[in-house]
Amino acid sequence: MTVDEIANRASVLSEALPYMRRYAGKTIVVKYGGHAMGDTALGAGFARDIVLLKQIGINPVVVHGGGPQIGQMLDRLKIQSSFIDGLRVTDKATVEIVEMVLSGSINKEIVGLINAAGGMAIGLSGKDGGLITARKLTRTTKDPESHIERVLDLGFVGEPTKVNTKVLKLLEASDIIPVVAPIGVCEKGETYNINADTAAGAIAGALAATRLLMLTDTGGVLDHDKKVMPEISVAAARAMIADGTIYGGMIPKIETCLHAVEAGVEAAVILDGRKPHAILVELLSSAGAGTLIRRQGAG
Repeated sequence: MTVDEIANRASVLSEALPYMRRYAGKTIVVKYGGHAMGDTALGAGFARDIVLLKQIGINPVVVHGGGPQIGQMLDRLKIQSSFIDGLRVTDKATVEIVEMVLSGSINKEIVGLINAAGGMAIGLSGKDGGLITARKLTRTTKDPESHIERVLDLGFVGEPTKVNTKVLKLLEASDIIPVVAPIGVCEKGETYNINADTAAGAIAGALAATRLLMLTDTGGVLDHDKKVMPEISVAAARAMIADGTIYGGMIPKIETCLHAVEAGVEAAVILDGRKPHAILVELLSSAGAGTLIRRQGAG
């Protein structure tokens, strides 16, 4: 490495200093999922970035998904599953596999990556310490001919009703980084599979996090010209959903961000987890790395 290259790196660190001060002591919830989870190099880079945040005084909470890995395990065990509106219909046999994969192999892999990068991570699920209380999620559909609505039974798919932040706040005061699998439990003790985006948003809202970072497979929210918008307001996001600019699978992600902001999160960001160091670019530079959503935005 040349002297000029070293000087350039030092300059980057110097420019990041005001942002380090801004976020010092703050809580950042990161939803980790998408194709980045299946890429070894990106996974190792993600872990290093999370460790760096903790080292400079920021408190990251990682909430992860694992849909493709669950699908692979179900296929291996010859257990059939289906989807309704992007949610996996989860019967008793399926929820056992979902919990095994999310709370087991995936969770421990992420914990291992963070520990290997020099951090101290601990894996949790929503069951641990009563972290996530859930209830059965219901969906309705309307028959196109009769226009009669009927309730769809998704099985053991849940939505958070309460987040017990006590465990996370205890860890926040330590050197430990929590890695949360999106599994919840109802008041009767039944296990529920929760969408990882939804779980991350609920945890961010309960913690009144400074940022909710949603790592996805897209660069951010696209405008009418298919260009990434650097920032939008809650009102603008709702209008874009209404007029069809935001559509498809992006809608539930945006709605999660909106609910989190309305619950007390300062801002939520949709960013591309496939880009190396996207988290650091978003938090520690003026450039940003995706679309920031807050109550009063540029949109």
